[in-house]
Amino acid sequence: MADLKEMKGVSDRDRKMIADAETLLGPEPASMGALKNLFWGRLREELYFPYPDVARDRPEETAECDRLLAELDDYMRNEHPTIEVDQEQYLPEWVIQRLFQLGVFGLTIPKEYGGLGMGITSYNRVLETIGRYCGSTAVVVSAHQSIGCKAVMLFGNEQQKQWWLPKLAKEWLSAFCLSEPNVGCDAGGQETTIEKSPDGEHYIVNGEKKWATSAAIAGLFTVMGTQTMPDGKKRVTAVVCTPDMEGIDIFSKNRAKCGIRGTWQARVRFKDVRVPKSHLLHKEGKGLNVALSCLNFGRCTLSAGMLGGAVTSMDQAIKWSRTRYQFGRPLADFELVKLRIARMAALTYAMDAVLYMTTGMLDRHDEDIMLETATCKVFCSEMGWKVVNDAVQVMGGEAFMTENEIERIFRDSRINTVVEGANEVMQSFLFAYGGKQLAEKLLGLKEALEKKQFSGALVKASIPVVKEVYLGMRPRAPVIGKLHQSLIPHGRRVTALISELTYQFKKVSKQLDAAIIDRQAVQARFADAAMWIHAWVCTLSKLDGQLRAGRSGAEFDRDRAAAMHFFDMAELEIQSCFRGMYENADQSMLKAAEAAIAFSDTQPVGDFYIPEKSQTDARGKGRKADQTHIAQFPGTGLGVAGGTGREHMQETIAHSHERH
Repeated sequence: MADLKEMKGVSDRDRKMIADAETLLGPEPASMGALKNLFWGRLREELYFPYPDVARDRPEETAECDRLLAELDDYMRNEHPTIEVDQEQYLPEWVIQRLFQLGVFGLTIPKEYGGLGMGITSYNRVLETIGRYCGSTAVVVSAHQSIGCKAVMLFGNEQQKQWWLPKLAKEWLSAFCLSEPNVGCDAGGQETTIEKSPDGEHYIVNGEKKWATSAAIAGLFTVMGTQTMPDGKKRVTAVVCTPDMEGIDIFSKNRAKCGIRGTWQARVRFKDVRVPKSHLLHKEGKGLNVALSCLNFGRCTLSAGMLGGAVTSMDQAIKWSRTRYQFGRPLADFELVKLRIARMAALTYAMDAVLYMTTGMLDRHDEDIMLETATCKVFCSEMGWKVVNDAVQVMGGEAFMTENEIERIFRDSRINTVVEGANEVMQSFLFAYGGKQLAEKLLGLKEALEKKQFSGALVKASIPVVKEVYLGMRPRAPVIGKLHQSLIPHGRRVTALISELTYQFKKVSKQLDAAIIDRQAVQARFADAAMWIHAWVCTLSKLDGQLRAGRSGAEFDRDRAAAMHFFDMAELEIQSCFRGMYENADQSMLKAAEAAIAFSDTQPVGDFYIPEKSQTDARGKGRKADQTHIAQFPGTGLGVAGGTGREHMQETIAHSHERH
């Protein structure tokens, strides 16, 4: 197959970016997942239909989860100090202990290690419930179980699991140390180093980590860093550290922030930390596999927390619109308010459909799910933010009042479009990874034709492409064979758009050629079109499942109407993406951006905040942040953990080390 890096006109910078991305992502799975097939104009019906149903597939687990959810909902509604967590900026120790007692922190850890042994769908149901009440708590639970201890669960050997998982299920929080001052979405650009000691018995860790959720109160860290391999190349390796190791300095436990204020993101320095070789996770040089696999789970639980907050906001806003009168009428009587109510209902229904389709794929261990988890994160964070914003608008000034709680959900929600891969990065990723195999096939055909390497197979493969690119003939739309009778027209609508997606991908790729690698605005339109199509099929499948189950009543009437509205909304959005390929303001946008950047370059650096480790000569010359009136959480070490005071952690970690 042709290689995109070798395309004519690709700059050295872009060639390196593609090579780095290929290293980061690893080899293509043998079987393409649901989203990649959309770029080819295909629909893998068996991946979408029937809609995943954990109650059908694992009834005993569902019953156990239902019992937990009832107890958890009662606790979150009646005991959890949601406002205190937000206002005081910490999670009280008794709350952490209560969640351990409920089994929330060990929900997916296998039963033989002290956990509840539940699947990903059940886990996300729990996160959604927590997210309805407290975004901070949802993040702490997610950071512990989706990325913190998930690394041990997925990649730990049996001895490591026996060492750490029982503690992580019952006593310790865990932290995931990936981000750094100069490393955010570029997970492969680690500046922290992990090198073998001369005697080969330890790994020596040096560097600094940033944004490590719960690290200041955790008993275990998964740490990523670059290691020099035998061939001289540097690759990412993952090791497990505990906070009592000499050379670990938690020099900042938490920084005051806009939302999820009850979570603590620590800054950690590693100075010649000696980590036993038995603490290596997976294999040397395979740390990115560990990181990216964990992020697949984190992107779902982020979405679950966002869904919970969005549903709470919607329900509150609709009730407000029925009981708040203006001009002698309830707000819900006005069409522009109904517009927002309908949009909230449609988007929350689709978010639910996308989330639990994705968790179903994870539970059944689909081979190729990286695009699906990324799309779940982008869709739920973007649409959830729209829902919460609509709720604020419906409630008006009262939504800004602390006691009504919507303002807290508003603040907590905003971070979700940034973390676990900024949505702009995810858009380019969805385009590049989703269309890469198709693009390489098209490039191979082009190169063979240019070299006049004609063959029967080449001609056969080229004819459909020629028809589309040169004659404007759309490929035949796929068919959904098993769909409730009433939904067949909506199935035909979305499959026609799948046909249009692959047609537009081929046409625009030909027009822009190598330039498409730099055109992120174009890439984002393709990514968004694929995302909306995927969400449509997920929503269609969910509604199909409800119809087949004979659902009825006011709640189902709401769901069905919401789904129908979502189909219409999605079609308008997808058509807008396609139209934007040809009717856009990209050129004036680029000129306006360059002019704004040029003006910024004339402004004195000292007037502005500058990244602390900027790679420009502005480093260290920016405006100093005034923290005089910002709450601080000083101190370091396990015995002094700010407001939570996890006093006994030092003792429990020491006893754990005695065993191994």
